[in-house]
Amino acid sequence: MSDNETYFITGGGTGGHIYPAVAVADVLAEKGNVVYYIGNPQNLEFSIIQQKAYKDNFLSVNVHGMPRKVDISILGWSFQLLTAIFKCIGYLNKYKPKVVFGTGGYVSAPILIACIIKRIPYVMHDCDACPGLVTRKLAPYAKSVSLAFECAKNVIKNANCFINGNPIRPAFQTLSKSDARKNLGLIEKLTICVMGGSQGARTINDAAVEILKTLSNKYDVQVIFQTGKKNFERVIEQLIKIYPEYENDKNLIIKPYFDDMVTVLKASDIAVSRAGSLSLSEIEACEIASILVPYPHAAADHQRKNARCMVEKGASLYLEDSDVNEKTLLENIVLLVTNREKLAGLQEAALKLAKYDGVQKIVEQLENV
Repeated sequence: MSDNETYFITGGGTGGHIYPAVAVADVLAEKGNVVYYIGNPQNLEFSIIQQKAYKDNFLSVNVHGMPRKVDISILGWSFQLLTAIFKCIGYLNKYKPKVVFGTGGYVSAPILIACIIKRIPYVMHDCDACPGLVTRKLAPYAKSVSLAFECAKNVIKNANCFINGNPIRPAFQTLSKSDARKNLGLIEKLTICVMGGSQGARTINDAAVEILKTLSNKYDVQVIFQTGKKNFERVIEQLIKIYPEYENDKNLIIKPYFDDMVTVLKASDIAVSRAGSLSLSEIEACEIASILVPYPHAAADHQRKNARCMVEKGASLYLEDSDVNEKTLLENIVLLVTNREKLAGLQEAALKLAKYDGVQKIVEQLENV
């Protein structure tokens, strides 16, 4: 394949759609290709692309998620989608990409439908155990499909399916646990990461704050606690009442948000987490035993499905959000802290699921079209 091919990359709305798309776009651009990113300028993908070398190649589409209720709003949405499809046909005619790469979700729908109309080849990636509506409907017409989960193949009607995992950063493979701990000012002992994503998770936070003192003082484990920016003040207010001396406890690191989650996860042995697909890929890559608390209102209930795939593979423990409290969370953590055989079993199962070369494999799929 010669350099300077033109590629369209699309994916937006949520991190699960954006980050895999951006990871692939970065590698294609580094290899000398011309990359155009198609997204909604009102979404997160726009601000992320503004930090990239191909920031001037952002092609905007004004499209939003399909209304959940069948009422008059569906007419407005249908017109919006149709307008976006025609705009994307214009982009295809103008820039003539070799192939289009889409990561599912409503943002990618207009350009992929335009590809079907124009007979331009496209490749798809879906990060969830239960692929979304756009992936399920448009995968049959794709040249090939990349999936993060083996069980997702069951609902994809395409003979060319590849289980690549999610694209993750190289540091997940290269950074050592000891270096990660040193970078955070921690020592060599059992470490737990509590996180609910960048925005936090109130259910997890409320239970975790009640048991921090016990985990540190009784079980002598280190805890890295990402509260989420919205919930940080609430967590600290609660913690001051329960454990006024917490600031002097070297076992605890509590922050609203960590820019460098690679270091946080590499330093950890156990994670209490939501079940977003990218988080699970990173947990696997770090050989972490996880206690998963799926977000109960996730689209198409995909977090529960992701978590159940992990449990079936012997890599995770599972708690429903409605069942999470001080008692249940402590019981699950203590089970792993006190039963090192159980802990090692979950960690080994997680590592077996890890895939470090997702980006390279997807790029190969695109280059071979």
